[in-house]
Amino acid sequence: MSDADADTDGGPDAPSAGDSEFAFELRVCAWAEAAWHPEGEDRPCVVARQLGTKRRRWDTVVVEVDPDALARRANFGAERLDSDLLHVVRHAPADWQFYRDALPHPGYPWRYVREAVHRAADRGVLETRRNGNRIEVRRKWPYPDWVERVVAVENKPDLDASAADALADQLERDVALGLADEVWLATEPDDAGGVQRALLHEMPVEAGILAFDGSEASVEWHPRRLDPTATGTRITGRPSDSEFDRSPASFEYVDADWKRRKRLEIAERAYERGWRSYLETMRPDCRHFAVRRAAHGYVPHCAAKGREQTAAECSGSCQDYEPEPPAWRQKEWPIEGGPGAAIRRVLDERRRRER
Repeated sequence: MSDADADTDGGPDAPSAGDSEFAFELRVCAWAEAAWHPEGEDRPCVVARQLGTKRRRWDTVVVEVDPDALARRANFGAERLDSDLLHVVRHAPADWQFYRDALPHPGYPWRYVREAVHRAADRGVLETRRNGNRIEVRRKWPYPDWVERVVAVENKPDLDASAADALADQLERDVALGLADEVWLATEPDDAGGVQRALLHEMPVEAGILAFDGSEASVEWHPRRLDPTATGTRITGRPSDSEFDRSPASFEYVDADWKRRKRLEIAERAYERGWRSYLETMRPDCRHFAVRRAAHGYVPHCAAKGREQTAAECSGSCQDYEPEPPAWRQKEWPIEGGPGAAIRRVLDERRRRER
């Protein structure tokens, strides 16, 4: 099935990106995949959405990559390598060794490392053998240094004063932690084609500002390069705006090793998911579900609502939800597996192609 076949409504026109933050977010991801970096220099990248840490989730994550190293990363499969698997495959020796001698101490019990060794062997990314009572390991391929930079983008199409105040706090925390190399805010341009200057003053000067109209982006403020190799500061509490609250802000330091590990874990999750993972939480098996071509990629569309639906709306509890007739899936009409299955195949193929 070709890409054109997925556009079941037949036209390239799409609703405004301002219909919802979800629609805006998908367009930012598609644009970044096609045209990153915003300052004009093309940089190969992997784009994902809704990733981060336990305390902070970014709307869009752009992982700039070394193309040759990224190709070698494909040896380890399309699924992500979690922190335990990364510990094993990154330190696996070229020749057979007892796993406790080969791997650095993980900081937690060795039995969990042994479980990770078995999982890695089951996935075919590590070789193992028994030598008496010992489990020896040998790498199949060196794990490549494929991640060059990690960039975080916060999306807010309808930026007003209250939203700017909340975003300023979030971006200040991102800048202080320094987990990403760059931090950006993407918002819709105003009637003059830019962003209200009064709102820009709320943002930390280290954060970049993008005016994104749904298809193209212009830089309103250039970001400052952060240092993810340095110790970061995690802001854990701030005083309220009340005149009676004179308490100081509270914070803690985050060492560079934690940041290095967390960046690689985020990159691995981005490699696995991509930004088209929205399909995994929506209902393409509904007869009203379709996709339309936007400026840089496909976006979901609901025929029953006559517009783009949000991820929260598109669920089994939607009053317009109507499962595809069984005949569509069982009798290969109009295409094998039904339209919903075809949409999944097309978007999965595009995700693999970009990866």
